[in-house]
This record gives sequence, C-alpha cells and structure tokens, in this order.
Amino acid sequence: MKGILLASTTAILWGILAIALKIALNYFDSYTIVWFRFLVATTVLATYYAIKKPSMLSVYKKPPLLMVVGAILLAGNYIGYMQGINYAGPGATQIIIQTGPVMLGIIGFTVFKERLTISRVLGFAIATGGFFVFYYNQSNGVVIQKYELFKGVLWTLGAAASWAGYAFVNKKLVLKYHPQQINLIIFGLPILLFLPTVDFHSFTQTYEWWVWLLMLALGLNTVVAYGTLSAAFKYTEANKISIVIIMNPIITFVILEVLLLLNISWFPINKVSMMAYVGALLVLGGTVLAIGLSQKKKINAHDA
Repeated sequence: MKGILLASTTAILWGILAIALKIALNYFDSYTIVWFRFLVATTVLATYYAIKKPSMLSVYKKPPLLMVVGAILLAGNYIGYMQGINYAGPGATQIIIQTGPVMLGIIGFTVFKERLTISRVLGFAIATGGFFVFYYNQSNGVVIQKYELFKGVLWTLGAAASWAGYAFVNKKLVLKYHPQQINLIIFGLPILLFLPTVDFHSFTQTYEWWVWLLMLALGLNTVVAYGTLSAAFKYTEANKISIVIIMNPIITFVILEVLLLLNISWFPINKVSMMAYVGALLVLGGTVLAIGLSQKKKINAHDA
C-alpha cells in the first residue's frame, strides 16, 4: 500500500504538471520553462548532497559518456513534451506521450530479448489503434487547429522516443551508479544545452507572485515526482507501479473537464469528443497490457 500511495503521488504530480506547464506558457516560452525546471531540480539535488553526502558530487569531475547520452535524451524528452503541450494542449499530449512506455516495451523484446507474450502483442495493437482513433477525432477541426495538433503530435512522439531511449540508457546506468548520482548529470547537463535558447528578458518582467511560485513548483515537481517514484520501487512490484503511473492522463482530463465546467479560461480548452475519449482509453488500456501484465519487473519513468 505504501508503494501504491507513493506511485499515486507521482501520477498526481504528473497529471497536474501538464496543466501547470500550459499555464506557464502564458508568461514564458517552452525553452525557458524547460531550462528553469532543470535549473531548480539540479540546484535542489546538488545542494542537498553537498551538505549530506559531498562524495556524490564527484560524478561532475568526469561524467561517464552514457550519462551524457542519457542527459541529451532526457533533454529531448522535456522539450518535446513541452512543445507538445504548447501546440496540441495538455490532454492530447498526455495521451500521445504514453507511446513512450510502448516504445520501451518494443526495445525490451528486441534488444533485451524479453519474452513476447500474446497479451503484449494485443496491448501494442490496442494502444496503436487507440492512438489513431484519438488523433482522428481530435483533428476534426479547422485547418489551423489540425496543423497545430499535427505539430504537437510530432513533438510529443519525439519526446516519447527520447524517453524510451533515456529509460533504456538509465536501465544500464543504475546497475553501476546511484540513481540520484545519475540525476545530478541528466538534470544538470541540459542547463548548459538549453542555455543559448533561454529568454532571460522574460525574467525581468513584473509578474504577479503566483507566476514565480508556479515556475518554482514546476522545477520542484521534477525532484519530488522522481523521488516518490524511486521510493515506490522499494515497496512494491514495478508492474503495479507502472499501471498506477500510466493513469496520470486521467487526472489531467478530469482537471480539464472541471475547468470547462467552471468556465475557467487560463488557456483555450477544446471539448474532447466521446470517440476521442474512447481512443484515449484504448491507448491507456493497451499500454497497461503491453507493459503491466506480462512482467514482474520493469523500470518506468516520465517526462515531464
């Protein structure tokens, strides 16, 4: 139960994250938001270990090449997810990003030679079919909306592929290094990677206090969500955690429906059709089948 509660915390944080990122786009561009998130996450981690266990920071002296690759892949995941929310909106992005675990599943049975069961094949097929149903029903709008959605889908698919690659690399790294030591590099290096893209002028604007609090919360979300996820793996099986985490889009959709009901216009929200919801449920159900029911042990993480 403790493991499920910790995993649920991660799912809630990621479900809220998509909404919060969309609100932040009213004040900052995608690259600046992503850079700031990495900056806050790295500052918190580095400060903690500088006080509690300075030896952990030794990884900065000569980071292994595989960690550098993991950092680049996670950076791709963050900016792809951010741009997906920018163009396609939080709801659509939350569904499309679920192709990441499916891609990781494909890597599992092609690279790691994991057993390919009927349930996994069925899960891949259902998730793929659900994706097309969801996309088709969401794209029934004006040409401009279709173009924006298409761009968002491409960015999000790129984010999902980057995440699958990052998870593959991370699976190898955790055999040799402490998870938080890995995070010190994969959160830290993107600060340098995104530095040329940051709009520092936006930080000089006089925004209300809650805008700065929102930005701080976005950075802390990364540390807390990954922290509770890591802790969850200590208490319960990875496949159970995976199923809980995959449910985070439902939280996003519930929040969006509440915002529509209360007529709160923090950002434009498109009404989701019933068939689009059917497609979304097929994606989630297929993903659960593909990675959740056929394995006893699985590493899972997200972007966002």
